[in-house]
Amino acid sequence: MAKELKLNLGCGPNLMRGYVNCDWSKEMGADKVFDMNNIPWPFKNNSVSEVYMSHVLEHFHEPLTILKEIYRICKDKAIVKIHVPYFSHESAFSMLDHYHQFTWTSFDSLDKNHPCHWQSIGNFRVIKKKLVWRKQLFFLSFFNLFPRVYQELFCWIFPAQRMYVELEVQKK
Repeated sequence: MAKELKLNLGCGPNLMRGYVNCDWSKEMGADKVFDMNNIPWPFKNNSVSEVYMSHVLEHFHEPLTILKEIYRICKDKAIVKIHVPYFSHESAFSMLDHYHQFTWTSFDSLDKNHPCHWQSIGNFRVIKKKLVWRKQLFFLSFFNLFPRVYQELFCWIFPAQRMYVELEVQKK
């Protein structure tokens, strides 16, 4: 059986075991060094079984282009794990190279079964979403049960620090 190809894109100093750690900077100790703004990436079509990105997607001018490239290199049923700053937290705006902020519904249009689907970059099924706070106070986890209510009424009072999204690539 062939070894599964798993990528840690934009790894920075956070190198993960069992993944090909990718970054644009040689100083990070990445396994593969390339600029993700330059498409196509150095991976074959349908070759990747998992992608992990932690606080990377917000740094791109065109995140849809990045997601389209992820779709190209991923196999059917590949899992894409993404951490992004949540739009109501100051960390979404704290760095000058954060070009995008993300809400609970930001990734919904990638799923062809969602009523708001309109993207033509490929089909991703949203399999998990979770809000994460800097301090995990017991009542905050309640907001993950009713995220739209949270987003519309409480996100500026108790801002989530980040959002975790898990997508499944669907090619068939």
